[in-house]
Amino acid sequence: MLNLLDLRGSVASGGGIDRTLLPRAELDVAAALDQVRPVCEDVRHRGDAALIDYARRFDGVEIDRVRVPEGAAEQALRELDPAVRAALEESIRRARIVHRAQRRTDVTTQVVPGGTVTERWVPVDRVGLYVPGGNAVYPSSVVMNVVPAQEAGVPSLAVASPPQAAFGGLPHPTVLAACALLGVEEIHAAGGAQAIAMFAYGADECEPVSLVTGPGNIWVAAAKRLLKGRIGIDAEAGPTEIAILADATADPAHVAADLISQAEHDVLAAAVLVTDSEALAAAVATEVTEQVARTRHRERITEALSGRQSGIVLVDSVDDGLAVVDAYAAEHLEILTADAPAVAARVRNAGAVFVGAHSPVSLGDYCAGSNHVLPTGGCACHSSGLSVQSFLRGIHVVDYSRDALAEVTGHVVALAEAEDLPAHGAALKARFGWTVPESAPTGPTGVGDR
Repeated sequence: MLNLLDLRGSVASGGGIDRTLLPRAELDVAAALDQVRPVCEDVRHRGDAALIDYARRFDGVEIDRVRVPEGAAEQALRELDPAVRAALEESIRRARIVHRAQRRTDVTTQVVPGGTVTERWVPVDRVGLYVPGGNAVYPSSVVMNVVPAQEAGVPSLAVASPPQAAFGGLPHPTVLAACALLGVEEIHAAGGAQAIAMFAYGADECEPVSLVTGPGNIWVAAAKRLLKGRIGIDAEAGPTEIAILADATADPAHVAADLISQAEHDVLAAAVLVTDSEALAAAVATEVTEQVARTRHRERITEALSGRQSGIVLVDSVDDGLAVVDAYAAEHLEILTADAPAVAARVRNAGAVFVGAHSPVSLGDYCAGSNHVLPTGGCACHSSGLSVQSFLRGIHVVDYSRDALAEVTGHVVALAEAEDLPAHGAALKARFGWTVPESAPTGPTGVGDR
């Protein structure tokens, strides 16, 4: 069911890879913009009334209030399976260890005597965290969004997740229970583009936010693109992806199981094996067929693995395989080769890298401590996954004394004149009787002299 792409003999040493040749899901976010625009405008003008209408239209749920009532999350936690609660608590514990270590400290640099620049790290004032609710239930996404926001010191956060007909119009109870474990008090039963619009414009019981994070479907991605600028966004998340770089030392049963694990998410999920071993490729193809037949969601998985976004890519060597996976820039990349740590250290483009047979992507989805909100669609070549940094802003604080300013005024005036912006220079000269101080240097000094 996996397509085969043979790139042997076509990966030039040190050359680029034509990324359009590689398996990739088609996700036309631009085409969805026209459909989400009226939804977002409606939420902007009608607030909760629009959100309630869209819950009926898109989710098939009758609700009379968007904000989840006080006590509902705590009730869901009380009723949660103890084993699931213990697993969530461990996931939270490990995520806190990793994300707490990402905290930034202010740094002050003395540029010259009397002149300093301090970089202050300030958390975003308020964030909206989106938790999807389509084919699966995602309490893990609550953890992955909330923990870094809390560790960054965000003072106000709200979670939105689609209303569920099976649960009286509330988000899934496991999502609510995860919110309760994390101390989240503001939860909204809203999904899709309308939830992103609620965060951007505000609604009856939801104040606008500065930043929205979290994965979602194409309508969520389109709304993020439409409203970017009014709100900050983490990324336009597309269908999930796994790429595996493997050689003849890999266990085909492990490779097949890991490909299937991500194909389980969605019919557009991408599962790609890159290998220099024809024997491994054949063995994995056989294992996939056998394992899929035993899975619960075999129809969904079969469609994902048979799609153009999935396949096996044959290359001449592990080095060529590295070139391919760097060009692909996968959300999740597993390295199942001899000396996997050394190979993994050479990877440049991936949302997250999983090293060796005992670090499967599923571990990262739940309990590795890493974050599973990661760039998709090749965006890992320029973007990072969600982290504490996602919720912080670096602010430069400039503090110069009169003498330090006098020393550099000549340079500022010269550059201002060169850019035909004389008022910029005048702003400094006004502090010195509208003349350039005699102590100011007139030629190049220090670093950069030539």
